[in-house]
Amino acid sequence: MDLSAAVTATTATLRRRPADVLPFYLLGTAVPAIARLGPFAALAGIYLHLELNGRLAAARDSLAGVEPPPETQDPEALQAWAEGLGPAFKPLLTPTVVVLFAGGVLLAVALSVLAYAVVSAGQLSAVAASLRDDRGLVAGIAGARSRWLTFLGLYVAELILWIGVVALGLIAVGAAFLANPFLGAAVAIGALLAGFVALALVRILFAFAPAAVVVDDAGVVGGVEGAGGFVRSNPVDAAAYLVVAIGALVAVASVASGIAFVGGGPVVALASAVVVAPALDLLKTVLYGDYRGTVDPLSPTEAGLRAQLGGGLRRGWRELRGFVRSTPGSHALALGVAVGFGALGWVAAAPFAEMAPTSIEGRIAGQIPPVAALTYFGNNWGVAIATAFSGVGLALPALSSLAFNGLALGATAALEENLSALVAFVVPHGIFEIPALVVSGALGVRLGAVSWRTFRGRASRERFADALETAFWVTVGIGILITVAAVIEGFVSPYYWRPFL
Repeated sequence: MDLSAAVTATTATLRRRPADVLPFYLLGTAVPAIARLGPFAALAGIYLHLELNGRLAAARDSLAGVEPPPETQDPEALQAWAEGLGPAFKPLLTPTVVVLFAGGVLLAVALSVLAYAVVSAGQLSAVAASLRDDRGLVAGIAGARSRWLTFLGLYVAELILWIGVVALGLIAVGAAFLANPFLGAAVAIGALLAGFVALALVRILFAFAPAAVVVDDAGVVGGVEGAGGFVRSNPVDAAAYLVVAIGALVAVASVASGIAFVGGGPVVALASAVVVAPALDLLKTVLYGDYRGTVDPLSPTEAGLRAQLGGGLRRGWRELRGFVRSTPGSHALALGVAVGFGALGWVAAAPFAEMAPTSIEGRIAGQIPPVAALTYFGNNWGVAIATAFSGVGLALPALSSLAFNGLALGATAALEENLSALVAFVVPHGIFEIPALVVSGALGVRLGAVSWRTFRGRASRERFADALETAFWVTVGIGILITVAAVIEGFVSPYYWRPFL
């Protein structure tokens, strides 16, 4: 199969079966939310430790006597004020705090690596099944459970090879410089070229190794061997894929930097995660699967893109309404967590209102409505997707995301100089945005419950796949609410109340 036919098959699969592939890529955006459990747990432990031994109360008392920051841009005055905070914070740095913080960081790294391996195994398994006209989500769930260790092994093996190539190059250059500086310069140039070629070969080999693992149902060694056989037999296709992949990454980076000034960075990042990444995975799996003769790519859809997009939006809104009606308990829990931690944030920040006041009018001064609207849309929909799909981790990451957002909103309200202005700003768009985030939390709770029952063998993989597909369409409906909220927040909220307050 040539590259053009592979691209056609990739596009056809994405358009015909988006809900059978994309949920695992939305799950990929939730990996940071899952990894945040480590720092959140550490911060909770630190708070309890300092509260129980009285150090936090002592810090509050010390800070109560500190003057607000000087209203000046003089660096010396600001530095002197900051130095005055030192005696209040110094008692908080105890050995227990250091140990808890380090443990939280290590736990975050471990969760991130493990979650990425599990999600990647699910993504490639779903892609390969879709190309065989099987249900991708069911295969993805099975692959995530059975192949995550293999994918972790692939990442470790590639990392070791990269380190080995760089280390050998540095050793060769260092030895040559010790023998003769001129020889060292020549060896350095040769090592740079050889290292670049070696690293390119490693990357292209391990680009196809995951596809080989799922297509051939192989382990680490078998996947690498299969990828090596493909590269040797199809060097043109392998090189073409590498060029396309690099070109896609460069294009995404260029677009992101080019529209950063209009607030499009979060939107580009989300599109990269849920459009570019699955397209590249589909492309390499089509190429490798055709080499093995084990894929049957779908034919292009006859539906127009506009009609398909409109139908998807209508289904998303319909699924959102049905989900809200059918899960009142999950929504009550999500709302309770958000409101409860909002109150906690208010109580925790209130003592510092005079020392560190904030101003909504200052934060929105000078913002450009289209830029603000696009930024709000990308940020908030990304948060909603991550909150919802992180619930696969037994609901805890979704609840922690709700808790964090509640704390942030409560603390912001407590520190606000003009609370009536803040309320006036939040209400018009908040009536859409806050319910959308609560629904995303309820969706995370629901996914957590289904994943737990599936893990315990009390629910089938098909049931879990149905829940993931429903979650995909519900997040589309949430995106509609987020869009409305972003437009209001960018164009209406900052301005309408000024004549009245």
